[in-house]
Amino acid sequence: MNMYQERLMDHYRHPRNKGVIKDPHFSSGVHNPSCGDAISITGLVENGVITAIAFDGFGCVISQAAASLLTEAVLGKPISIARDFSHEAMINLVSLDCGPTRLKCVLLALEALQGSLHAQSV
Repeated sequence: MNMYQERLMDHYRHPRNKGVIKDPHFSSGVHNPSCGDAISITGLVENGVITAIAFDGFGCVISQAAASLLTEAVLGKPISIARDFSHEAMINLVSLDCGPTRLKCVLLALEALQGSLHAQSV
């Protein structure tokens, strides 16, 4: 197993920031009907900075590990960074060469996060 696969498996087996934040400032959930994966994101913002973030959901190794990696990447950062996080940045974060089917799994958490930040005025 290469180091990227090991990293993904570690985040899948020991997810960071897994759970639900009570009374969040932002929240959103997305579902991938083609594979059944689902991710929800909740978080808190203070002075424009993400001070707490959590994800919950179910699905494949890629979607769940990507959610864990993404929450680590944006925790403590200004919400503008999370809003502007690109698909390319997410692919680089996961460090996995994947086709179009698995790309949706990589981007599911980002879709939930950005949907929650754009839908609510935080």
